[in-house]
Amino acid sequence: MTLYLVALAVLLAGGVAALAAGGRPRVALALGSASAAAGSALGLAAALGALRAPPVTLELPWPVPNGALALGLDPLSAVFAAALFAVGLATAVFGAGYLRGHAGRRPLGVFAFFFNLLLASMALLLVARQAVLFLVAWEVMTVASFLLVAFEHEDASVRTAARTYLVASHLGTAALFAFFLALGSGAGSLRFEAFAAARGAGLPAGLLFALALAGFGTKAGLVPLHVWLPEAHPAAPSHVSALMSGVLVKMGVYGILRAVTFLPPPPLAHGLALAAVGLAGAIAALALAMTQRDLKRVLAYSTIENVGIIALAAGLGLAGAALGAPALAALGLAGALLHVWNHALMKGLAFLGAGALVHGAGTRDLERMGGLLRRLPATGGLLVLAGAALAGLPPLNGFVSEWLVYLGLLRGAEGAPAALALLGWLALAALAFVGALAAVTFTRLLGVALLGEPRSASAARAHEGSPLLVAPLALLGGGIVLVAAFPAEAVALVVPAASVVLGAPEADLARALAPAAAALAGPMRLALGALLLLGAALAAASRLALSRREVRASSTWGCGFSQESARIQYTAASYAELAARSVSPRTLRPRLAVEPPSGVFPAAGRFGTEADDPARARVFEPAFARVAEWFGRLRRFQQARLNLQLLYTVVTILILSALLLLRRSP
Repeated sequence: MTLYLVALAVLLAGGVAALAAGGRPRVALALGSASAAAGSALGLAAALGALRAPPVTLELPWPVPNGALALGLDPLSAVFAAALFAVGLATAVFGAGYLRGHAGRRPLGVFAFFFNLLLASMALLLVARQAVLFLVAWEVMTVASFLLVAFEHEDASVRTAARTYLVASHLGTAALFAFFLALGSGAGSLRFEAFAAARGAGLPAGLLFALALAGFGTKAGLVPLHVWLPEAHPAAPSHVSALMSGVLVKMGVYGILRAVTFLPPPPLAHGLALAAVGLAGAIAALALAMTQRDLKRVLAYSTIENVGIIALAAGLGLAGAALGAPALAALGLAGALLHVWNHALMKGLAFLGAGALVHGAGTRDLERMGGLLRRLPATGGLLVLAGAALAGLPPLNGFVSEWLVYLGLLRGAEGAPAALALLGWLALAALAFVGALAAVTFTRLLGVALLGEPRSASAARAHEGSPLLVAPLALLGGGIVLVAAFPAEAVALVVPAASVVLGAPEADLARALAPAAAALAGPMRLALGALLLLGAALAAASRLALSRREVRASSTWGCGFSQESARIQYTAASYAELAARSVSPRTLRPRLAVEPPSGVFPAAGRFGTEADDPARARVFEPAFARVAEWFGRLRRFQQARLNLQLLYTVVTILILSALLLLRRSP
């Protein structure tokens, strides 16, 4: 715990120092980035040491009504803290190179302060053991990330995205206030140990679970509460997007799992509901991802898909606990917790790689990219690694955690009642379908962005970034390969955290997981080694073959076209059109915008697609507009006149006094 607190202190001190040096942008950026990297490195060491250690607690004085600085570090907090600090370290280094071009044009000291504050607030959130402290850290995390999203606030779309994120976050926070107040009224205290001891005694467990799912699920991006995520992640600077996608959404997952420890043993319905929400969200997110032109928006929808997989796995674990099936519970929870790590590494690498592409090509539009692998070989190669891992392809780390979920569904369907067995088999088929959609999504993204010819002049001028932009990608790529090479060891590290959630003995869970982990380790290492050897052999053979012959530029067959042009290449929309229209329900399909040529000598025609998120466009935006209209009517009471404001104050005091008198009267 001491090292963890030192990491917090370094983050906060570095942020304040960067803010104080705001008049010298490069100095402020250096102070903020160095302190963020140092604090993250210290925090990562503390988190890894706590993965298999007994829980530790600490209480410090805090003279706040109903508040307490009660801190604790247990294996469940350590799993999420490890993901936080690993991605925090990479994003801090990347940000130092990414923001150099903004020096002198934007207040980098302020940005560095809020970046460090975001890291510190998430770190505090994970060790908070009292509701008021937890909510304070939650709110600081929300406000700091909102300000980082709004970094380029002169763009109207950025302001809209930031505002949507802030409104959605506070709606979720309202549910969390209700959740903690209800728990506090039942336990007689706002401390987490009191919640865990009372286990929601005398309170409606279904309502509490629904409040936790709504409040934490909004931050996690569970469908249909995800509407802020595809807006905020593309709007933020790329390293902030990586931090939000890889870690911040996991704070919602952490909240759901921590809330489970406060409630009575969850019934089967709670596990099935969480699994159903996750699976439906994964399918819907990928159906929308296939139709997006914005590179970062594709990755944002992929985040929703992966959070859905985590929710599916966690729901599977809770269902296994309710059914008294320890193997099913262990596979589900271990798969969920391991996917927290895997997704943090994969999506951190993907967003940082996308940021490097955008930095080099000057655009986020897939239709204006192309040919970037030749111009950014290191960044492009690492982005291919991230895409293959996110698609769940073996022998990479995404396959490891998803394989545990597959095994859990298979184990759950065996020997279960007919209805549950049918649900298990259907979920298994749906998860395989998710994997197929992910493969289409990422072959589309990587093929259109990296291969072929440049589709714009800016893409043709793209070049590799500085070492500060490449080194963090290599760090996260190394983490991906490390988990893939040692899957059994990675699974063993998350077993204590699964024990905290399930309340089951750690030894029993380890025994249930041992066969699956051991069976996976050998084939994964063999396949990974063979893949690396094959790549090295092909590279050597290609170099040898080219060294023995004359190499000259020549045209390939262009399908009858006399001149090569990027316009004859597959576009991002055409690549995925058949898949999107075949597998997506009508509500998720893109709308066609067609202007056919007309006249004897037509000048031009137009064919395009417009992809809208139905939850945002048809539910939340009309609802927000209606609420804004209702509150707009209250403006008539805001006359900016002092005597009128004093009258409102006096009337309010009189009403409150009358209510107090009525309450005290017998």
